[in-house]
Amino acid sequence: MIRHKGFVVAAVVSVALVSGGWLLQRETEPAGSVYQQARLFDDVLAHVADYYVDSLDEKQLYQMAIDGMLDQLKDPYSVFLKPDDFRQLSEATTGNYSGLGIQIDVRGGWITVVAPLPDTPADRAGIHTGDIIVALNGQSTEGWKQDSAVKALRGPAGTQADLQIRRAGIDKPITFKLTRATIHIRSVQLAMMLNDHVGYISLNPVSESSAREVSQAVDTLLKQGMKSLIFDLRGNPGGLLDQGVAVSDLFLDPGKPIVETRGRAPGSSHEFTDSKPQQWPRLPIVTIVNGGSASAAEIIAGALQDHDRSVLIGTPTFGKGLVQSFWRLTPETGLKLTTARWYTPSGRTIQRVTRNEAEQEEQVIAAQRGQDIKVDSTAIFHTDAGRTIFGGGGIRPDLYVVADTFTTGERAFVRALADKTPLYQDAVTTYALELKENHQLNSPDFTVTPAMVNEVLKRARAKGVSVSDSVVSPARELISQQLGYEAARYSFGRPVEFRRRMHDDQQVQRALALADRAKTPQDLLTLANTPPSSSTIRNR
Repeated sequence: MIRHKGFVVAAVVSVALVSGGWLLQRETEPAGSVYQQARLFDDVLAHVADYYVDSLDEKQLYQMAIDGMLDQLKDPYSVFLKPDDFRQLSEATTGNYSGLGIQIDVRGGWITVVAPLPDTPADRAGIHTGDIIVALNGQSTEGWKQDSAVKALRGPAGTQADLQIRRAGIDKPITFKLTRATIHIRSVQLAMMLNDHVGYISLNPVSESSAREVSQAVDTLLKQGMKSLIFDLRGNPGGLLDQGVAVSDLFLDPGKPIVETRGRAPGSSHEFTDSKPQQWPRLPIVTIVNGGSASAAEIIAGALQDHDRSVLIGTPTFGKGLVQSFWRLTPETGLKLTTARWYTPSGRTIQRVTRNEAEQEEQVIAAQRGQDIKVDSTAIFHTDAGRTIFGGGGIRPDLYVVADTFTTGERAFVRALADKTPLYQDAVTTYALELKENHQLNSPDFTVTPAMVNEVLKRARAKGVSVSDSVVSPARELISQQLGYEAARYSFGRPVEFRRRMHDDQQVQRALALADRAKTPQDLLTLANTPPSSSTIRNR
């Protein structure tokens, strides 16, 4: 029970008497004063604690009050971070957590290793892609859910985890004794050459090591012969403002504005400018964005576009242009609060103009599908070179290229799977693992045969996936692609899987066509201004 805190009132009144009697009587307080509201809140809290039908802990009531206050701001980005949320934010912004360094998925009821992260306890111990973790510290993992598996595998650095692994070609489980360590998740997800002279870098998210990792990746690719770069920001939810600025700084000239924040509180309004000479001024850059590119990723895209440093292709970005400040309130909790909005060098607001979050998501999804999104023709801005760009929220690409979508027949197949989708995916993955176990794929350029597609369908139906032949027939190419990706990953690794996906990725193919032809950044601008084909619409 919460006792009415009369002693607090008494203390305040005593102070008031000493300081001149400014709170001598309740009736003399200004109506609706902060003091009145604080006492009213205390009264309500006490009554709820004493008389509500269900017993509620005092801490729980205060937590509910905090959540309710922040909810009334109608801002999904202003939140009180409880210990689990705080830990996730720390991992996202620093890229660090404590664990074994294994990417996992749950397939066929077992924890399957998608890939060990480089230079981690799992990698050094010899854990392989496709290994199945059948026990952890003597406890069977059969039937574990993804979240449970992740939590169990993670733990304080220095603690031990005993894994039993079932591996293809070995009859008995293998036991690995691993010591957990601090794991760094790289911000540069992938850096590789797509052909003899076009490099590719995928950045996700924008964390405290992003600028360093991007710089190192560019230098490495240049040594491999890179003449043009494809910079992939798709699906990047953003992250740290200072790192969004630092990544932009890599490609711009000193003194160039990068982003401006405008807020009400002292110190929240600030203009960030480039401070260092760029190292690769003649490197043509094609940046790919989509509706999943948000926040700090939009800062990078907007700065490169406004200064004509990169040609942007893809679909409009999410439009999250709000600055969150963070206060650590206790060792395990914190407050993330929106304190400013940010604007690109040309003056565009990044925040998408909508009535609510649901409408914002609807607009983003529509743009992803290639549906026409009305542009505010009054929000016209210009790049350094005088190119016209539109505001209204989000970053609109120079070349509108929609990602491949399902055909009508493929959509019907996906709908028919419904709640059986996990069983179908299990059939695809287990067969892909079997192809690896039996050494049936001899080349990264393997072909998925009709017989292999039939085998997937046979296994899926054996698991209870009931889909008629008439529904399956138009989706056989989709099934072939999915099996090809999974089999490539498990048999040959992530880079081979990506190359296979790249071949089917219209946005990457369009970027590659541009980067292949450009010798200078100016070449890219010229190519971007050529008349659009049927699959590209400029800045609509």
